[in-house]
Amino acid sequence: MAPNWFNLQTESTFSQQTFNYALPNPDGSHQSVWSVTSNISNIDTRILPLGVAVFTFAVLVIQAIAYGIFSRFRSEDEVEIDEAEPTTVVTRQPSLYDRFMVHVQGYGGPIIYACFVGRLVCVLALVYLSDTTIRQCMLQPLVLDEHWAIRCPEYFLGLTFIYSTFLSFFVLVSQPWHITLTRANTIVLLSAFCVYTYRDIWPLATYTEHPADAAEGKILYIKIALLGLAGLVIPMCMPRVYFPVDPLKPMPIPPAEITASWLSRVTYTYIDPLIMLASGVSHLAHDQLPPLSDEDRAVNQKKWSFKHMDPFGLKRRRHLFWGALVHFRVELLIMTISAILVCLLEFVAPIGINQVLRYLEKGNTSGNLRPWFWIAWLFWGPIFASLATHWYLYYYTFIRVRMEAIITQLVFEHSLRIRMKAEAASDGEKKADSNANSEATTPTASQTSSKAASVVSAEGSEEGEDTHLTRSEAGTSVTDSTVVGASRSASDATQATIKGKTKSKATPSAPPIQKKKKHSGENLLGKINNYVTTDLQNLLEGVDFLKFFIGVPFQIVIATIFLYQLLGWSALVGLTITVVFSPVAGILGNKVNKLQVDKMKKTDERVQSITEAVGVLRMIKLFGWEGKMTKRIEQKREEELSWLWKVKVLRIMTSATSLTIPTVTMLVTYMSYAVLMKEELTASTIFSSMAVFSILREQLFRISWQTMLIIDAKVSLDRVNDFIHDAELLDTFENLKEHPEKPQLTETSSDNEDLNIGFKNATFSWSLDEEDGSLTPSSRHYRLHIEEEVLFKRGKINLIIGPTGCGKTSMLMALLGEMHFMPANPDSWFNLPRKDGVAYASQESWVQNATIRDNILFGSPYNEERYKKVIDQCALQRDLELFEAGDATEVGERGLTLSGGQKARVTLARAVYSFAKIILLDDILAALDVHTSSWIVDQCLKGDILEGRTVLLVTHNVALAGPVADFVVSLGLDGSVVSQGTDVAVPLKADPALAAEAAADKEETAAGKADSEEDSNKATTGKLIMAEEIVHGHVSWKSMKLLIDGLGGNSPTFFFIAWVLSFFVMSFSKNLEPWFLGVWASQFETHPASEVDNVLYISVFSGIAIFNILGFLCLTFYYNWRAIAASRYIHNKLVSSVFGSTLRWLDETPAARITARCTNDIRTVDGQLPQDFWWVIEMITVMVAKLGVIVLFTPVFIFPGVIVAAVGWFIGQLYLKTQLCVKRELSNARSPLLAHFSAAIHGIVSIRAYGAQESFQQESMKRIDFYSQAARTSWNINRWVGFRIDVLGAAFTSGLAAYLVYGSNVGASNSGLSLNMAVSFAMAIFWLIRIYNDLEVESNSLERIQGYVDIEHEPQPSDEGKAPAAWPTSGDLRVENLSARYSQNGPKVLHEINFHVKSGERIGVVGRTGSGKSSLTLALLRCIITEGTVYLDGLPTNKVNLDSLRSNITIIPQMPELISGTLRQNLDPFDQNDDAVLNDALRAAGLFSLQDEAGEARITLDTKIAGGGGNLSVGQRQIIALARAMVRGSKLLILDEATSAIDYKTDAVIQSTLRSQLGKDTTVITIAHRLQTIMDADKILVLDGGKIVEFDSPKFLLGKEKGLLKALVDGSGDKNTLYTLAGC
Repeated sequence: MAPNWFNLQTESTFSQQTFNYALPNPDGSHQSVWSVTSNISNIDTRILPLGVAVFTFAVLVIQAIAYGIFSRFRSEDEVEIDEAEPTTVVTRQPSLYDRFMVHVQGYGGPIIYACFVGRLVCVLALVYLSDTTIRQCMLQPLVLDEHWAIRCPEYFLGLTFIYSTFLSFFVLVSQPWHITLTRANTIVLLSAFCVYTYRDIWPLATYTEHPADAAEGKILYIKIALLGLAGLVIPMCMPRVYFPVDPLKPMPIPPAEITASWLSRVTYTYIDPLIMLASGVSHLAHDQLPPLSDEDRAVNQKKWSFKHMDPFGLKRRRHLFWGALVHFRVELLIMTISAILVCLLEFVAPIGINQVLRYLEKGNTSGNLRPWFWIAWLFWGPIFASLATHWYLYYYTFIRVRMEAIITQLVFEHSLRIRMKAEAASDGEKKADSNANSEATTPTASQTSSKAASVVSAEGSEEGEDTHLTRSEAGTSVTDSTVVGASRSASDATQATIKGKTKSKATPSAPPIQKKKKHSGENLLGKINNYVTTDLQNLLEGVDFLKFFIGVPFQIVIATIFLYQLLGWSALVGLTITVVFSPVAGILGNKVNKLQVDKMKKTDERVQSITEAVGVLRMIKLFGWEGKMTKRIEQKREEELSWLWKVKVLRIMTSATSLTIPTVTMLVTYMSYAVLMKEELTASTIFSSMAVFSILREQLFRISWQTMLIIDAKVSLDRVNDFIHDAELLDTFENLKEHPEKPQLTETSSDNEDLNIGFKNATFSWSLDEEDGSLTPSSRHYRLHIEEEVLFKRGKINLIIGPTGCGKTSMLMALLGEMHFMPANPDSWFNLPRKDGVAYASQESWVQNATIRDNILFGSPYNEERYKKVIDQCALQRDLELFEAGDATEVGERGLTLSGGQKARVTLARAVYSFAKIILLDDILAALDVHTSSWIVDQCLKGDILEGRTVLLVTHNVALAGPVADFVVSLGLDGSVVSQGTDVAVPLKADPALAAEAAADKEETAAGKADSEEDSNKATTGKLIMAEEIVHGHVSWKSMKLLIDGLGGNSPTFFFIAWVLSFFVMSFSKNLEPWFLGVWASQFETHPASEVDNVLYISVFSGIAIFNILGFLCLTFYYNWRAIAASRYIHNKLVSSVFGSTLRWLDETPAARITARCTNDIRTVDGQLPQDFWWVIEMITVMVAKLGVIVLFTPVFIFPGVIVAAVGWFIGQLYLKTQLCVKRELSNARSPLLAHFSAAIHGIVSIRAYGAQESFQQESMKRIDFYSQAARTSWNINRWVGFRIDVLGAAFTSGLAAYLVYGSNVGASNSGLSLNMAVSFAMAIFWLIRIYNDLEVESNSLERIQGYVDIEHEPQPSDEGKAPAAWPTSGDLRVENLSARYSQNGPKVLHEINFHVKSGERIGVVGRTGSGKSSLTLALLRCIITEGTVYLDGLPTNKVNLDSLRSNITIIPQMPELISGTLRQNLDPFDQNDDAVLNDALRAAGLFSLQDEAGEARITLDTKIAGGGGNLSVGQRQIIALARAMVRGSKLLILDEATSAIDYKTDAVIQSTLRSQLGKDTTVITIAHRLQTIMDADKILVLDGGKIVEFDSPKFLLGKEKGLLKALVDGSGDKNTLYTLAGC
């Protein structure tokens, strides 16, 4: 039989020390108090505090010496500073009270100072009491021998207390040293308190020992009380001092978490005020939450962490994991210590149960300790275990929140470094195309930026301290110069304008062109979104890895030792079973890992599909594709769910394995103990070992579920790490990675050359991969070639012209450092001075979701005079008058409240208002009508604000911009410079096509979208984007019903009832296991071991265990199968709802919110939500079953049980009220962060050009802090409730133990069962509260989804609304009394419009901004609220289903939206036509002939198109959109003309197609921006103020005196040509 560690016998060490001292009796005799034996070597323990005091004194002396040496050097420096900067400030002499209060404040305030005073009073009292004891000791004659001190050890304590008094006094007068002295004093006093506790309190818990110093009487316990007060209570209850991270910027009100006392901190009572506040309000607002500590702020975390995790802060490549490990090393060490303590303290309950049951079995003979000690053990032990557990969890959540902030900011900043290019899915292997014989076109930067297939920034991190190039050289603000030799780019920060050259000793060579592995279907925008959503959440779940790698093995070892002490070698048999089967979990974990990787790929595909669909949702609705696109997304969802089911099945098997192994281990162990070892299975043995087996089971369960989390975390961390280290970067950052030790300095030329802007012998590409053709439709690698030298004129207007696709925008991007620079010769260079600032306006305007004024200022200081001039010169005055809120109007996400022309002018105004000396303008006239364009040229380009500033203007409108140009550069289709000079006529003579284009472009007109230009229903506040609603109170039944309906399918009620009943059956069946073991144990109380039929009891117990395991498997499989069905149901309902929404709702709802619903919220529905729902029902049934067992054997305890449950419910309600408020704030704080992320990515070229990276970083960190504030509070609230429920459970268990020991005769077996159930009951209360809260919190995702299900929808299709199969047979369109408005309460934007268009007619629609042109097209498609009737082919469209109507009308918007995939998928997304039809449409649309004439490589149906068509020019997108319209075969075609965004030849092809290739019965309505294109139309409809003012043939209208069309034509510069086209 193994030795038993639980027969604890305490022998007093004082029995060997019988120092005899006597106190005088009244009769003169002496009473023996102390005695001493000859064993003087056993030194009295009361000498230990003096030893501690000596040690602390030595340490203080060493510190004082070191401080003196340091202060001497520091004082010398201060003297030098003082001499250099003498001060002459005269102040009044402060009063004594003022000086005292300043002194007190130096300690942290009056409360802290009062605590120090209180401690001084306590130690003075101790000195007095010690002196009293010494005086009593000295009544005996003093014998000065070698043992004189030992005869009266109180001398040592007296000296200790005197030393403590001095320390306490100096604490009060020496403020700089008070912290050090306080710590030393606390250590000394605690040592004395521990000595007295050991000598005089511990013996009270034993049967045989007595207090060693009992003869001191009351003085003894007064001493102990004072020591406890001074050494324990005061240090634990004293508030802590706040030390700001930056002493110059302290927090005005530091959070209570920082200043709370240690007792408050470890018990989380500092959260009580927040809990009470939340209980008294309907909702706890974000500004009512505790402030975020300065240590948690993103700016400080970035400063401290990036040097370990940012690849540009590292000297060599290192995985993110190791960087995080270094950064959080202190916190992880604390967590490690806490985890070890938790492992040890987890065994407090089993030891306590064992000893209580042994006492009930054997009485006083069970051991030397009294039963009340073990009852107290059952109370205090779990409390200390709870303290350790929650301290561990506190630091875990502490790291988690900071890690989330760090990774988010790191991904954000690294996203600003990566190279921008439009990605399209590759075929894996490139296929040779015999028709590809020349280079293809290049995308504009604005296209790739706005569509954001992938993005890049030259943005770096915060300045670091490293000597090599790190953050400071990565460029985080407006840089001084864009200087590139072989390898410098736009983001290099130098203090002078430097022209780089590729001389060998001047600079490292340019990054070589690399051949990188291509990945099919990559889209970086979707991946980056996943990095900061799904991957980040997976990564954070793996932060708790210490419990897994340290806690689990350690606890299993301790459990094995414990079981060995109880059960002997039979425990080793059970351990062997565990070891043999433990690899099963690992094998299953590896399989889950592989499946999880595949599942994540499917998730990426689904998220990308949704993200892209949301981005073009307006197009989808205008084309009537909602149903078909929904089915496509559902197919992606089905693929994802199939892999999710496989993952769930393997996880179920892993959980079942973890459940089975401990059960088999326990069964085999008991069988070996009873059958083979022939030992008695007593109640104390069974129930204490059951508690240990429960711990073992928990650890194996942890292995199963946490293995999955850690695997997910590793997969996600590797993905983020690969992105951080392997994403293709701009040249600057590539160079920094390859040569971090070398600053990127280049040879400086003469002063007059430093300011040059231009190129020499330079070649640029969009990618480092020489085979990367994803940027061009022909899959050919585009290069911009600048031979010889091109120098732009400073202080002048420079034009960059050329046909579409020649690379005009690429030239600007090359100057900005966006393209990869490949020096052609040793003297190759390019230069863009940045010292005086650079401003940039992109072709596709980028605006922020802010007010118009904020967009124009863009961080610049407001100057009213300059601002008003800019507004006037950029023709924005009239537009601002249209908005009730003026320039305070919010433009919405991506400027959805503005028309294309308005966005273009706001973007131009931003560049003009800036104080930059160099301004790059990318075709800003393309989106402006003729009058506005002329105004811009005359008032802005010729205006005083741009005078003396260098302007580089890319334009097609040579005729309009040519007269103001001082220098012109013309590019050819091959990306080379055709000509340069001061005469604009030279390039026109050299390029006939360009000359023809210039002639046609005299009538430059608008090319902007007019998404909502007529909507005058603007609020006076300027708000458009609705604030995300925060639901108050508990989760609504309607939201929960969404989940239950998904789980239950056709019979949710039956499912729910049957499921809950199954849980009750399983819970009571589970309780049969310990009950039956108790029955087995009771047999040994009444029968000899030889008479007990162990085989019978083993067989029955095995049957019960097998039933429970099989029941668990069946119930879990069924529930998870239904959970997959619920995921499918909820996702489909959400997607269908969003796709069926109104355009108005889309205008008011940022795409980021929709994306968040389809990513984060659906992720919750797929994983945590159904799991939490399972656990809540399980905990309810477990709690009821456990309490039922307790009441069955101890009926009187029904009252304490109800009381505990009631108190737990009360605490839980307080917790839930607070946590729900905080979690909702937390959830809604995430969307703005993601929206900012998305906005920055879409406008990264502009951000980088302005050098505004730093401000965007600051805004990102501001939003991260806003989120982290709620996150920290949420996690701390969990600690608050957890500790209180643990205390409640400990009180219930110890109370039951006390009753079983002192108040009942229940046998040991039933007592063991009751105690076992009590521990489980208390845990069930805790987990029910926690998991129910998690369920409510996670159900916030259901609320958010439900909120998007309950939105306003367009009419759903019905059988009555089905149009005839052949409808429409013609394009006949009749409009009667058509009025329209954008909202129910909004003003009309169309007023009683009537007109008739015969089939096959071509109609032009003209009108000034706000006249109602775009509203008319939306009204014809029923996208807005309409009155009146529209007849198409004789059928009223308001009686037809929307999908039928819109699928039979095709609209070609000004900027057509394309989806990523092949050209075939864009022309025919749903495979309704064969390739012959598609090729005929492309040929008829003129794409092939245009390419052949231009010498471009052929675009085929298999050509990859980037998201948004980012790798196509605007003209190519227009042609493809026209071909798509021809494929659709619509009888009514609406064209929003693209104007000057396309060149003359492309426009000519499009107009020719419209005239000749469409069917004779196809009606064409053109929203005209170019008068020339509609003057030969059959009729022209002129709108003004939402009314038709003219509608007739062009010839008739031009003959109408004072007609509006005639006024427009007569005011043009090509009046005669227009009259000729009209037939006049």
